[in-house]
Amino acid sequence: MKKKGIFFILLFISFTVIAQSSGIIAGAEQPEKYLNRLENRKIGLVANHTSMVKNMHLLDFLVSEKINVVTVFAPEHGFRGEASAGETVENGKDFKTGIKIVSIYGNNNKPTAQQLEDVDMMIFDIQDVGCRFYTYISTLHYIVEACAENGIPLIILDRPNPNGDYVAGPVLKPEFQSFVGMDQIPVVHGCTVGELALMINGESWIDSDKKCDIKVIPVANYTHKSAYSLPIAPSPNLPNDLAVRLYPSLCFFESTSVSIGRGTEFPFQVIGYPDESFGSFSFTPVEIPGVALNPKQEGKICYGEDLRRLSVIPKFTLNYFLEYYKKFKSEADFLTRERWLNLLSGDDDFIKLVRAGKSEGEIIEFFNSALDEYKKMRRKYLLYPDFE
Repeated sequence: MKKKGIFFILLFISFTVIAQSSGIIAGAEQPEKYLNRLENRKIGLVANHTSMVKNMHLLDFLVSEKINVVTVFAPEHGFRGEASAGETVENGKDFKTGIKIVSIYGNNNKPTAQQLEDVDMMIFDIQDVGCRFYTYISTLHYIVEACAENGIPLIILDRPNPNGDYVAGPVLKPEFQSFVGMDQIPVVHGCTVGELALMINGESWIDSDKKCDIKVIPVANYTHKSAYSLPIAPSPNLPNDLAVRLYPSLCFFESTSVSIGRGTEFPFQVIGYPDESFGSFSFTPVEIPGVALNPKQEGKICYGEDLRRLSVIPKFTLNYFLEYYKKFKSEADFLTRERWLNLLSGDDDFIKLVRAGKSEGEIIEFFNSALDEYKKMRRKYLLYPDFE
């Protein structure tokens, strides 16, 4: 096994694991609700390392149940979690089952008609973290679209959203659509992947005049008020619950010169820059195979904040970004990729408001109208009791 694969597996093992709301059962762990639908079908499977049925991978489970899985479609980070963020995912065969793997990350984000010609039913089972820029839901968008275009029914094995207890942030404008923002939803969307699939289909956001035949296998005993600790790290740089909760607030820093801990043991849990005046806490990003390739400020001592010390973990907040924007004498030294920031925020209004010196409250107020409209629309697709 490659060294980076071993590192990633060890990272998963170090992740502590139980649902804080007892009795929550993911869709994949209710086979009595979907196995009979798969009999005598040729199955395409969109899955990754989070697609577990208790202690068994979903693919291995389906094979053990004599289900005919003909193709696995692998998203970012690969099928069994072997690739780091942005790294190319290759076509090939699953090393354990020998089943064909087709990459749907990089140059081929959507399965082609040719790649689907042997498939007559699709399953999607990937853990999301509730943020628009998390690319697994972009993959979901393309799967809904491809299934609609090719007349293939889609089964969503639903999972809880660890940030599903609120909705926040700018709503994407269509002209800023990208793979880190496919649909007109806010930064924190407050949906499970099952609810999102129904929304994408119902709101006709896919580039098809056909609808997708979607069946969601819901999570049992889940509500949008449920606290949920992910049983497996969803990606290499979200290694624990704290990182998952801080991810919506810290991701905008990806467009800046500020490090948020990629290349350390605590990504998305710290903020720092190579200047001692930025804080007393320090860390040094280094390359970690399979987790962080060429991390920002690699090899430099960064000074700033250790958010692991927080007594209360905030929901989505802009204050970190606004605070560090003001620390820099020159915006050019801080904001290194303005287009990337606009794609992450879903518009170009956010940076204009920051430059105008607006407070967090004023910025939130600016986006509230669109957020309120989203909340109304979202209610049509909810499968679980809401937080409101």
